[in-house]
Amino acid sequence: MAVALRGILVLLLATSAASATPFWIRVIDEETGRGVPLVQLSTPRDAIRFWTDSNGIALIDDGTLEGHDVTFTVKSHGYEFQGRILNEPAARVHVEPGNHAELKIHRTNIAERLYRVTGADIYRDSVLAGLPVPIAQPLLNGGVTGQDTNISVPYQGKLFWCFGDTFGLASAIFSVSCATSQVPGKGGLDPAVGVNLTYFTDATGFSRKMLPLPRPGLVWIEGLFTVKDEQGRERLVATYTRQPGVAPPTERGVAVFDDASGQFQVLAQLPLRRGHKSSHPFQVTEGGVTYWYLFPHQRVRDDWKALADPNSWESFTCLQSGATFDARDVRLDRKPDGTLACGWKADTDRIEANEERQLIARGLLKKEEAFFPLLDAESGKETNATPSSVTWNAYRKKWILLSERTGSVYYSEADLPVGPWNRAVRIVSHNDYNFYNVEQHSFFDEGGGRVIYFEGTYTAAFSNAKEQTPRYDYNQIMYRLRLDDPRIVSAAGR
Repeated sequence: MAVALRGILVLLLATSAASATPFWIRVIDEETGRGVPLVQLSTPRDAIRFWTDSNGIALIDDGTLEGHDVTFTVKSHGYEFQGRILNEPAARVHVEPGNHAELKIHRTNIAERLYRVTGADIYRDSVLAGLPVPIAQPLLNGGVTGQDTNISVPYQGKLFWCFGDTFGLASAIFSVSCATSQVPGKGGLDPAVGVNLTYFTDATGFSRKMLPLPRPGLVWIEGLFTVKDEQGRERLVATYTRQPGVAPPTERGVAVFDDASGQFQVLAQLPLRRGHKSSHPFQVTEGGVTYWYLFPHQRVRDDWKALADPNSWESFTCLQSGATFDARDVRLDRKPDGTLACGWKADTDRIEANEERQLIARGLLKKEEAFFPLLDAESGKETNATPSSVTWNAYRKKWILLSERTGSVYYSEADLPVGPWNRAVRIVSHNDYNFYNVEQHSFFDEGGGRVIYFEGTYTAAFSNAKEQTPRYDYNQIMYRLRLDDPRIVSAAGR
């Protein structure tokens, strides 16, 4: 009888323990009190590791740890944990199901990491802990587990998002995937909280191909923008490339979104002048003419017919008219007195930031002639950053540029969209990890541009990362930057 009662008691205790919420830790930004995503918590010698979700929640669901005091090392890109145990950034907590702990972490990045936009289990730990989450699909949306490179634009009262290579639980697509979301204040979430993406999906529920071509190769969108067609209808336009892997493109063109079929269709082919480069178009009106700038130094008129005319595509360049950049034979356009003749030239190649640096090293270009010096505002040293996203900022009354260099993001200002872009302030860093194709979402600007939002692809690819971060790798992460931050104001020069 005693044995039977003991057995029942053990069963009841086991059932009670199983039903208890697992122990969880929330890591918060000590300045804002907001949960910090992508914080690694590891037991001694990295034996067991956990990562916080987009609420800053890490579920400690390993039975080995339950009922014990456990030392967790606390690490995160651009953040520092102030507590120390054995000279490590660490905290000791008692792991008990049904309870939780809170740890504060100091942000060293100027920009604040907010949440993961794409991929699986964005709020996994929060859901398992029974905590509220802001987005409609917190675990799996459109079957997407990994997604590269975001390009986005407002279109027909919504926000339209396109991505590069996309991976799922059992499938992958390499012909562009897209989604929409509601505009903040008009059914959409506050951008500080999250983005509810609604994917274009196939019959299986997985994100579908949005620019399928009957030719082999990877299809990548470079930029998205809107142009009115000959009937005056707003049309969503994409520049794209098709290439065998990371090799140079074998096709370049312009595609237009067909609302009826829900896919892009090729509108025109463009000359193959250089490799693929992500573009985040912005509008500029000069001399009464409105242009779409694909990059700070390439543009096309905001005109339907201009899209298919190579002579309507101009570069702000110092190359001779009609020239393509060739490192073996650089055809710089110099006046008789030796000064560069730079300007907008039709059907002519541009010179990229890295190419400017090569020309300077070879003595073909003076440092003061460069449009993309991007020197570190604090040290004055070369950042070797690459321009990524340009927008006009009403708060700073300047054009602002976000540039990148293997995991680091820099902020710069200029009086003109073409530059020169001199001083660069590092606002984000990722230790031995990449963060590329950074895009500022100007449609999320707050306080007249005082607060801006941007996202990029967090990936171990093309970096010195020793391993991939579970769930986060090869996905989009959103950041927020306050332009009244004294570090921005002083480094920007005023």
